[in-house]
Amino acid sequence: MTAPAWAWAAFAAFVVAMLVLDLFVLHRRARAVSLREAFVWSAVWIAAGLGFGGLVWAWAGGGAAQAYLAGYLIEKSLSVDNIFLFAAIFSAFVIPARYQHRVLMYGIIGALVMRAAFIAAGITLLDAIHPVIYVFGAVLIVAAINMLRGGAHAVPSPESSRVLRLLRRVLPVTDQIVGQRFVVRTDSRLVATPLLVALVVVEFTDVIFAVDSIPAVLAVTTDPFVVYTSNVFALLGMRALYFLLAGAAARLRYLRPGLAVILFAVAVKLLLADVVSFPAWSAPAFITLVLTVVGVASARDGRREPRSATAPENHASDLVG
Repeated sequence: MTAPAWAWAAFAAFVVAMLVLDLFVLHRRARAVSLREAFVWSAVWIAAGLGFGGLVWAWAGGGAAQAYLAGYLIEKSLSVDNIFLFAAIFSAFVIPARYQHRVLMYGIIGALVMRAAFIAAGITLLDAIHPVIYVFGAVLIVAAINMLRGGAHAVPSPESSRVLRLLRRVLPVTDQIVGQRFVVRTDSRLVATPLLVALVVVEFTDVIFAVDSIPAVLAVTTDPFVVYTSNVFALLGMRALYFLLAGAAARLRYLRPGLAVILFAVAVKLLLADVVSFPAWSAPAFITLVLTVVGVASARDGRREPRSATAPENHASDLVG
């Protein structure tokens, strides 16, 4: 599938329109996002992501649509793991619930640009140096092993954060939150607020996650339009999903093992690409199966636990109002 220029332009216009609507209409004023609103918008974005897959099917056929669906499911499932880290970042930098949406929004805008660069670089490398495919496969296996062991990216504390030290070389940093502003002027100089610090950490964290997620999607397809659009729809739905799930880390206890299985499977697919030809439907079917098992197993264990065992989650849910 080779997307014409008009398809890229139409998709870019759609994304820009959604971002403008979100920033300047729906969330122009700072406020906490309710669980009901988060649920509705999560459903809307999931429906939009799957609906776009239907358009790809009608336009380019089942093979491209199945590759899109696999890429979307990979990015969507990995974004759930990102959400819990974002909640920890907001907690570490004491960002009130009413300002978290704006930080996430600008973080996603930055991620859209960085993911495009990562995807372009990855596809270029695969086209120019085919053995890079084995490097990507090794990266995914390491990520799967780390996730299976329970490893997680560390959340920097305000006192020890390297990101904060680097930011202070450019701008002084205040611990005072001034509305939704990322930078304020004090005594004739610009000063960074905690919102900017949290935004920089979120962006840096997304770069780390992209090292895992982009090779995983490239294991399914190297079509730039399919890879990027699946990434974009997963990212655009991340904000609503964050406010819906940020306090549910303890209930999704099998998520990380499930993600490890998915990463390991796509790594195997990547490493065997020159030897075995997997059918297009195998990737989305396998990912859907794993996520279904994860959801059912987590829900079953959640029902068995006494209420007291899940009480510590209440503090996490306070982060999102």
